[in-house]
Amino acid sequence: MRAGVIGLGDMGSGLAKNLIANGFETWGLDLDPNRMEAFREMGGNAASSTAEVGANADAVFVMVMNGDQAKAVILGDGGLVGSMASGGTVLLTATIKPREAREIGEAMEDSEISLIDSPVSGGFPGAQGGTLTMMAAGSDEALAQNRAVMEAVSANIHRTGETPGDGQTVKACLQSLIGAQFAATFEAAALAAKAGVPGQIILDVFSTSSAGCGIVNNALEKIIDRQFEGTGSHINTMHKDLTISMNLGEELGVPLHTAAAAMQIFHAGRTKYPNGDNWVCTRVIEEIVGAELHRDGAK
Repeated sequence: MRAGVIGLGDMGSGLAKNLIANGFETWGLDLDPNRMEAFREMGGNAASSTAEVGANADAVFVMVMNGDQAKAVILGDGGLVGSMASGGTVLLTATIKPREAREIGEAMEDSEISLIDSPVSGGFPGAQGGTLTMMAAGSDEALAQNRAVMEAVSANIHRTGETPGDGQTVKACLQSLIGAQFAATFEAAALAAKAGVPGQIILDVFSTSSAGCGIVNNALEKIIDRQFEGTGSHINTMHKDLTISMNLGEELGVPLHTAAAAMQIFHAGRTKYPNGDNWVCTRVIEEIVGAELHRDGAK
């Protein structure tokens, strides 16, 4: 089975890395020449177009930033639907709005290409380590046919439904929770800084308490070591995901008070530090209170 990856950023490069490591002939495409070169160096086949990826792959992972990009890659001129052989599968691993995934699915109904709507969770470490969680919605046949390539990049595959949009809906619910966890961690870190508590103490206590989890622990590690850029978790991605959660809440008439507060914290962080990663939001709050949380003590 031959695989393809469209979008070789922090997440897509991890998909490609693990597909290659598991013995799949892998074709890839990205607009960034540096990412393409890194992909070649890991053993991938660099394509010059989406159509070339589609023509050489039985299963293609689409890991782009938004719904418009996903539609262009899958449905546009030279897209995957028009270039993949009959019986191929598009795995929509990008996080987009549920209605956008439904629109893609509806447009693909008359094609002979299957769609698995499967956004992922696990971030940069999960993508690079092949331990992502997949929220997969698709037919029994498509899921069975693509089990091997999905297992190559993930540790947990959850069946979330059969219809495109089902996976994205679960992801939107998940991101509303993760956004709230992030926001609470950023505020707690600033509170500790102002109180003069060393960051290491906060990390030790939080990580061994009932509040400790991967989200909180990793964020605190980055905050107390002042690693606010280049960690593989750019703020644009979480900011975009929270807009999707808020949009779904508006469509369904569900109040999302906590997610809305998190959205504003991420909005502030993205506005002040557009090149930063998620944890840079803490800096905005620290600047308000005039204290920073460092591993060896507040400053």
